[in-house]
Amino acid sequence: MRSTTAIVAALAAATIATVPAASAAAAPPPTVRASQDLATLATAHAVRAAPRAGAAVKSVVAAFRPITGSATVLPVTGRRTSSGRRWLRVRLPGRPNSSQGWIAQAGTSLRTTAWHLVVRASTRRVIAYRSGRPVRSFSAIVGKPSTPSPRGRFFVEESIDMPPGAVGGPYALATSARSNVLQEFAGGPGQIGIHGVENLGGTPGTAVSHGCVRLTNAGIGWLVVRIRPGTPVTISA
Repeated sequence: MRSTTAIVAALAAATIATVPAASAAAAPPPTVRASQDLATLATAHAVRAAPRAGAAVKSVVAAFRPITGSATVLPVTGRRTSSGRRWLRVRLPGRPNSSQGWIAQAGTSLRTTAWHLVVRASTRRVIAYRSGRPVRSFSAIVGKPSTPSPRGRFFVEESIDMPPGAVGGPYALATSARSNVLQEFAGGPGQIGIHGVENLGGTPGTAVSHGCVRLTNAGIGWLVVRIRPGTPVTISA
């Protein structure tokens, strides 16, 4: 396991540049549901292409996340019962972005969240929704044109309390999204984080990062006490 500092350095992507202001003709906001079902894994789970025991295994999802060791929590997008076994279609961490697959419900615990984060790249804002309604909006730094923040439906993998002085501190929400341009960054997997600006800087409302989303310390501090692993994250135009 790499250190928290090294991984968040990989998430951070420190670049300062001048970028034109966001376009006034922003795309309409994405649809946000009032709640999201979540599955917390108690054991590692094989991810299958279809909801049956004999279906091809696409990957295996670990029971715990690599940075914090917290339990893996996956958004549930479908359910099926086959030959007496219950199956869950879930969103998956890592590449390819926004991928889904089927896991057995056995060995999981189910709950829901009312929270949903939306990153609007065109307006360079992060909007926190609760029960389908926007409750807070934050000006953000998003990916620059050559390394844009990837679009799609993702989720928070881990919530990280950064050590003092860490790049991108004081907190980070590591998401399931991966850069579509960088296969790795500073030794990490090109993972997209929503994090602070410590030892990075930058002006909220600009597009200057390698794909991560930066918020002021106040903004990321507000989110980290409310947003838990499994929370949906939509990154849109």
